Amino acid sequence: MIIINLERQEEIKKMLCSCKDYCTDYFQKLQNKGSELKIKEEFKNLEIFFNALASKERLIIIESLKGQDRCVCELEAILSKSQSTISHHLRKLERAGLIHSFKKGNYTYYGLIKEKLKGYIEMFNDEITTLINELNIIS
Repeated sequence: MIIINLERQEEIKKMLCSCKDYCTDYFQKLQNKGSELKIKEEFKNLEIFFNALASKERLIIIESLKGQDRCVCELEAILSKSQSTISHHLRKLERAGLIHSFKKGNYTYYGLIKEKLKGYIEMFNDEITTLINELNIIS
């Protein structure tokens, strides 16, 4: 985490005092608000979720696993990517809890954990709904 040095804190306080009638107390309130938001569990979980989805290849993998479990060689054929590239993407999806792996003979298969995906989507939907309601975007 990057911490604002004392000199910069004083500059920010002066700017706040010049644009608002709040000054020092307000700076501390803003810092406290930032601390609260940084530890918000939903934000941490959504960050994990969106990082896992932040790749077209991983979106294709998720789409490919919606209907059935697949082995890496099937995903290689679908994506036209190397086994090592596929494994990289699979690890990111596993870390987010979106997929699971299991052995079947000599092959490792991967399956989508639909409940986890649904949970992330519901969490995102709740956050967006709250934001929309607070901003009165939709009547």
